[in-house]
Amino acid sequence: MSEQDALEAPETEPWQRLDKRIVTVGAITMAGVSVGAGVPIAIGIADGKSFGVALAWVLPFAVLLTAGSALAELLRWRATRYRVTGRRFELRFQLVVRSRRSLPRERIRSVDVTANPLQRLFGLAVLDVGTGQHEKTENSRVKLNLLPRAEAERLRIELLERTVSAPAGPGDRDPDAPLARLDWSWIRYAPVSFVAPLIGLAAGGALMRVAEWFGAERGVIDWALDLFRGVPLVVAILILVVVALGVGVIGSLGLFVEMWWNYRLEREPGGTLRVRRGLLTTRSISVEERRLRGVDVVEPIGNRLVGAARVDAVATGMRQQKDSEKTDYHTLLPAVPLAVANQVAADVLSEPVSPTVAVRLSGHPVAARGRRLRWWLVGVLVPVVALAVLGLLLTDVLLTLAWILAVPLLPIGVLLALDAYRNLGHGITGGYLVSRHGTVRRSTVALERAGVIGWTVKQSFFQRRAGLITLTATTAAGIGAYSVYDVGESDGLAFAEEAVPELLAPFLERS
Repeated sequence: MSEQDALEAPETEPWQRLDKRIVTVGAITMAGVSVGAGVPIAIGIADGKSFGVALAWVLPFAVLLTAGSALAELLRWRATRYRVTGRRFELRFQLVVRSRRSLPRERIRSVDVTANPLQRLFGLAVLDVGTGQHEKTENSRVKLNLLPRAEAERLRIELLERTVSAPAGPGDRDPDAPLARLDWSWIRYAPVSFVAPLIGLAAGGALMRVAEWFGAERGVIDWALDLFRGVPLVVAILILVVVALGVGVIGSLGLFVEMWWNYRLEREPGGTLRVRRGLLTTRSISVEERRLRGVDVVEPIGNRLVGAARVDAVATGMRQQKDSEKTDYHTLLPAVPLAVANQVAADVLSEPVSPTVAVRLSGHPVAARGRRLRWWLVGVLVPVVALAVLGLLLTDVLLTLAWILAVPLLPIGVLLALDAYRNLGHGITGGYLVSRHGTVRRSTVALERAGVIGWTVKQSFFQRRAGLITLTATTAAGIGAYSVYDVGESDGLAFAEEAVPELLAPFLERS
């Protein structure tokens, strides 16, 4: 039977509705948005006028927006139906226009359940069903917003139900025990992530935005100038950096608690890995083990300095960061001690030892070191030279800032380039090929050799002169391509041929 025939075939399963409380949740959400946007607008309108007059202008629009949102949600509730049949998961919308989306159940790769604080208060959740296509199309993902929490969990189990059995874990592990659960000592790794300085900068920007709402931004700037009056510029900058980092550290600790509260990584019957986590917004992310093609042990430089790493899944059907707005749906384990990360990676892959540590990686030619030195030095010198030129043309302050930056950044750039070279490596162990690269973000990927569907060999003009190539394994899993950077030409081609025999062989010229 063709897909069109299956779509038109009669089914006996009844159509189901979304939860009617979607109207209430939508109205409350829009009311909150209206208040958040209306207060600063009212303050701006009230500049020199009565605040009551400003509120009289803003309040009717807030009421209209809230009522409009409630009406829109009511119409969506009346027009939306869904059902699960023996072959398909279907969603129907029938109002002014009619649309029908249908996902074959055998193509469903992920079923995620999320709930923000307001949805949790009403006992509701969002069900997100995807087919795992890298290109986001109309029929690649279906979202049911909102369902009762129990119904969302029932659908998650039903849609991921398979006739395969879960693989046995390594050793004598209890099959009912979680692969990993939250250890509060892991929170010590949150402040050394890239999130901390970003939160500090965001806090400074938010402070200035709020001051702007109240017309006090000039007062804040004058207060800061008075505070640092007589303090050398370098010292003032250092104090501001320390304050921003302090705020960032506090924010990163709070973010860790919100994201990883009640974290559990479990292997469910039927061959599914499930990640549950979240304090305010709860998340339940499922990964079919038969879709798992490997793991990526990620060590951002801050975590690596304190011996920590996180584990990401390399799997078909995983929603990637570009589609997930805020959540890393492929992250199986937060930053933890490296030994724990490697052990969990082994348990996830049902291997006695993680492939990321089971092989001694081959190093890369010395020419790769020269390329990294040049990249980092250029990256440092470009802003330094730009500041120096502007300083000569405009003000001595920029000239001073140029040499202040050059003194620490040049040796740091050299150290990072050498570290990036040391981190290059590749190897083969069992059914996996392993690749490692990076310094600011070191990544060690173990990819199933059976999951490689093609090789891409790239060689720039400068690589050709140095006898280097970049070898990229193409796969349907993860980000779709994983590279071995600046490997020797003959070594790289031999590695590709050994990893996946006969895939590259027809294109090789042998001496």
